[in-house]
Amino acid sequence: IHEHSGRSVRPFVPVNVAAIPADLVEAELFGHEKGAFTGAVQRRVGLFAQADGGTLFLDEIGDMTPAMQTKILRALQEGVITPVGGSEPIKVDVRIITATSRDLAAMQNNGTFRDDLTRRISGATLTMPSLRRRRGDIAPLARAFLSDFSISQGKEGIAFAAEAMDMLTQHSFQGNVGELQHIIQWLVNRKGNHSIISESDVGEALA
Repeated sequence: IHEHSGRSVRPFVPVNVAAIPADLVEAELFGHEKGAFTGAVQRRVGLFAQADGGTLFLDEIGDMTPAMQTKILRALQEGVITPVGGSEPIKVDVRIITATSRDLAAMQNNGTFRDDLTRRISGATLTMPSLRRRRGDIAPLARAFLSDFSISQGKEGIAFAAEAMDMLTQHSFQGNVGELQHIIQWLVNRKGNHSIISESDVGEALA
């Protein structure tokens, strides 16, 4: 979406909201002034400002606290942010893309996710079925992860045996794509250059 838009020459800034401690999300997104809180030893530019003119990808937005949802909504409605510890609003022009593994409709019903924020971020919605419901994606994803992890570990020529790939494509993957990624990383960690990932290797990884 970003690369095929008019914003492609500007930054694409991804962030996993669930990976940030709840009390630091605001500072991470909006930035903070020096001395704003313990550990704020210098001024920090937030991710909204870093993505100015481009796209900010908020992964797992369903994990955001209600208080932070309110602040995000204001930033989207008014196009301004205020760094933690600051007093002067900063204008930003940011397109937001969000993702979540949670059921936002259920969260709206029980009051843990704001209706107005849901409407604001739902200009276009894509629903991605779980990996076990799209088994045709398992093999290309596995090969892509194999290439990525091989490069990062400085290994060459690692490949899947046909039986190993068959076993992967039959697995249920309750942990979805993240589980597949973890399995491939585990396999690459245990293989040397120009080796073959066998059916027994995959069986051990899945055990």
